[in-house]
Amino acid sequence: MLRNLLALRQIAQRTISTTSRRNFENKVPEKQKLFQEDNGIPVHLKGGAADALLYRLTMALTVGGTAYAIYQLAMAAFPKKQN
Repeated sequence: MLRNLLALRQIAQRTISTTSRRNFENKVPEKQKLFQEDNGIPVHLKGGAADALLYRLTMALTVGGTAYAIYQLAMAAFPKKQN
């Protein structure tokens, strides 16, 4: 039993300590140039089409949620009359 636990501990340490490092290209300077460029585009839309899509989706959900909340408040403020 102890031998199995020691073997498991050794395998776990080996797995953690010998993970391969991936070499990624540093894209930070490119992104800094993109976001610091003065081209009249708001910073939250400078990321491209994905940012524009997320922005529009967020605005649609916000407007829809606000309209629904106002509708529910109106329904609560003016309940239907009981006959």
